Amino acid sequence: MSIRSELEGRLKTWADANNLPVVWQNTAYQPVAGKTYLRAFLMPAASTSRDLAGVNRTHRGVFQVSVIAPAGTGSGAAEAIAESIAALYPPNLALGIVKTVGPMTVAPALQGEATYTVPVWGRYVVDLY
Repeated sequence: MSIRSELEGRLKTWADANNLPVVWQNTAYQPVAGKTYLRAFLMPAASTSRDLAGVNRTHRGVFQVSVIAPAGTGSGAAEAIAESIAALYPPNLALGIVKTVGPMTVAPALQGEATYTVPVWGRYVVDLY
């Protein structure tokens, strides 16, 4: 399994159960007026190796899910969705080869003219030998 499939697979299962569309990276999407949706981003950092032979590979990065709600609908629903996503990835969660590092963070919302976006992000690590 890949880092992306492990992290995104968990989100997809939850989003499907909650009837929320997810826009994956490099995927076209036309938002439906008045509907909330999610955008998922995998942002890898530089990989490292901790042994002299160069056999070990440590992959780290950030997984972010943005909750995008229509502007003017209040903050409560979007923030509740963000908190639910944060709870979906608790600290030290093992997802196949991927492990979450620390809790997910619900960041301050971004108010746009047409959207209200609540980012949720957390760090991950993969150690391969």
